[in-house]
Amino acid sequence: MDQGSFITLEGIEGAGKTTCMAQLRLLIQQAGKSCLETREPGGTQLGEELRQLLLGHKHTGMSDDAELLLMFASRAEHLQQKILPALGQGQWVLCDRFTDATYAYQGGGRGIAFSRILALEEWVQKGVRPDLTLLLDLSVEQGLERAGKRSAPDRFESEAVEFFRRVRQSYLELAGNEPDRIKVIDASRDLDEVLVQVTIAVNNFLQDKT
Repeated sequence: MDQGSFITLEGIEGAGKTTCMAQLRLLIQQAGKSCLETREPGGTQLGEELRQLLLGHKHTGMSDDAELLLMFASRAEHLQQKILPALGQGQWVLCDRFTDATYAYQGGGRGIAFSRILALEEWVQKGVRPDLTLLLDLSVEQGLERAGKRSAPDRFESEAVEFFRRVRQSYLELAGNEPDRIKVIDASRDLDEVLVQVTIAVNNFLQDKT
């Protein structure tokens, strides 16, 4: 049985990950692949409970180190219980955020040294990384405006604009360092144009896999 592929969606708040995930799932299914859709933090019962701790306002003022460790605790469970078994069964795993988000939010946003995040990545993931990442990029102002129309802000969405500028910059630096894996999608465009970009990136990846 062929090993499945691991695709992630990344981007700041309001980038349109939910809509693009639906398009991504459709494209993979049309290619005849079985796929598992999941998210981070979350994806498992433990992960979803940790998600509530991380995104809710009950623990506003949580230390940066605690936040980082909870992210990786969720990820460790997610990998063992869901992602690795699915990949081993030949499924394609589609995940809303993964470790790139940790580098962007806890690294860029919070200022935690990338070397500390890398140490946790190597310990928890043991070399498991996405095969393709779609980075939905748009200005912080546009993203927060969109997110504000969607729902009440969670603990991260309540951060200052400057925090998200650092997050976005970190995402773009990650993409610049790994252009073969991370494909930047201009999410500031009209939805139809964004979906076209997603389709092209995914179809190129599928062609490379055959």
